[in-house]
Amino acid sequence: MNNEREFKDLPEGWKWVRLGEVVIENPKSPFKVEDCDNFGNFPFFTSGDNVLRHSHFLVDEENLFIATGGKAKINYFYGKASYSADTYSLKVKDLNTKYIFYTLLKDIEIIDYKFFSGSGLKHLQKDDFKGLSIPLPPLPEQQKIAEIFETIDNAIEKTDKIIEKYKRIKQGLMQDLLTKGIDENGNIRNEKTHKFKDSPLVRIPEEWEVVRLGEMGEIIYGERLNEYEYFEDGSSIVYGTTGIIARTEKYIDVGEAIILPRKGSINNKFYVKEGQKFFVIDTAFYVKFTKTEVYVKYIYYFLHQVNFELLNEATGIPSLNRENLKNILIPLPPLPEQQRIAEILSQIDKTIEKEEQYKEKLKRLKQGLMGDLLTGKVRVNHLVEEEE
Repeated sequence: MNNEREFKDLPEGWKWVRLGEVVIENPKSPFKVEDCDNFGNFPFFTSGDNVLRHSHFLVDEENLFIATGGKAKINYFYGKASYSADTYSLKVKDLNTKYIFYTLLKDIEIIDYKFFSGSGLKHLQKDDFKGLSIPLPPLPEQQKIAEIFETIDNAIEKTDKIIEKYKRIKQGLMQDLLTKGIDENGNIRNEKTHKFKDSPLVRIPEEWEVVRLGEMGEIIYGERLNEYEYFEDGSSIVYGTTGIIARTEKYIDVGEAIILPRKGSINNKFYVKEGQKFFVIDTAFYVKFTKTEVYVKYIYYFLHQVNFELLNEATGIPSLNRENLKNILIPLPPLPEQQRIAEILSQIDKTIEKEEQYKEKLKRLKQGLMGDLLTGKVRVNHLVEEEE
């Protein structure tokens, strides 16, 4: 497999180069991963997924950092930085470093397949890797291509920050709304202006009650579903421990309901909207509510912040006991207040979902542009000429 096969004929002014011709290998790091103090001022790149911190820097300005063990991964950083002995660091010669970074990022799967080998943990074969062919446009075009991808990356980063901001807002609101509630005027209650009472959980408004999950409905086991019963365009959603896993025409019930895990990732909880056909496989439960004075999405939000890991009784694969789930205590406001609380949190969820969809759109745009701009299929030289 060679990335040259994707586009044999390069545009006029482009040429093929080998990676080893356009980079300089930075010295091998004296630092092991375990030497990381994680309190330093400099980013510390390793073959792991997280960028750590270190008190000493090894390189400055623009550099690339490539994992050498496990799976192909590449990072770019401008400034003083450090890296571990199991990380390959490169300095780009007289070219646009960001362009080389995005080109390698585009071919990350090829790099992983072609240049990582070995028994057990795979390792980067550096000499072979330096023979990787890279399509190289003139420098002004490299710069313009890199600018386009930087703009998209900046938008993705900005969107990430917005998502995290709303998640923090939601978390803070949940702590207040699910213990203090909200009155008819939209104000969160406090003990200075409203009567509270003690409960087995926390102090709650006096008109609230505390009920067990099992008192509000039935917790029902999922069932087995055969492979031939899965249909890509089925009208029924199939839930497992990790959420939606498929579709089918078979259904176990019709929502509203809450899906709870039975084995595996036991801290997951999922809401099934009203009227939705759904099927639950045998690694999960679902709660069918029968108590009339219950707003299901309120219960979902309360359960969402309960740590189910504390209910695990298994020594191997994490598992939940249905009786333990039945005994979960839930503070229950009057129905109209449950609805107000759920609607506030739902609005934040919609905002988060909208931002996440926008982020996915940006990522798809970036992926598509990589296939066009980094191969010369779509040129940016007219943009360069306009700037000039």
